[in-house]
Amino acid sequence: MASDALDNSVTLCRSCDLVIRKRALPTGVRALCPRCHTQLYDTPYCSLNGMLALCITAIIFFFPANTYPVLELEFLGSMRTTTVLEGALAVYQQGYWIVAIAVMTAAVIAPGILLMSILIQIVIIKHGLQHRLLRSILKQALKLQGLLTQLTMLEIYVISFLVAAFNLADFATVSFGFGTFCFTMLFIMHLFLLREYDLEHMWSFLEK
Repeated sequence: MASDALDNSVTLCRSCDLVIRKRALPTGVRALCPRCHTQLYDTPYCSLNGMLALCITAIIFFFPANTYPVLELEFLGSMRTTTVLEGALAVYQQGYWIVAIAVMTAAVIAPGILLMSILIQIVIIKHGLQHRLLRSILKQALKLQGLLTQLTMLEIYVISFLVAAFNLADFATVSFGFGTFCFTMLFIMHLFLLREYDLEHMWSFLEK
């Protein structure tokens, strides 16, 4: 028990290997190595309740972002709309099934799983750390966090909407749909959520 407490109270500088005893920091302050000034650790800028609010808001935007039209094209009196899911399906029907799978994974599946994973993590930390099964679920979710973050690429699709609108503006009347607004808000909520999320800090709840 004493050795565990000692291990959790010190940290090792990544650059110069200086052993430093951890101290409590005020919100928004980061600790630097006194020898080489490398960043060591900091406190999360957002509380669990703040991350919970961001996560729930992102989940609310997630469903209309993937079911409502993101682009509306009017060409020669004909109006066409498309959603993210329809776009992936159209790519698949043209024979580019690898691209379709990448679109579905990076824009729909991975973001959805990531948001649900963070939501589960927060709920368990707030209410379920005393249960062994829930602690095991939390540990598995934390192990998958890095992979899910790498697979989620919402920013690429927000940029692609703008590029498509710019390129098609000379041939058709392009307007953004309600899905575009929801997808953009989903991206913003996702961006702020990952900015406030600290994997090391989440692991620390299991170590306590």
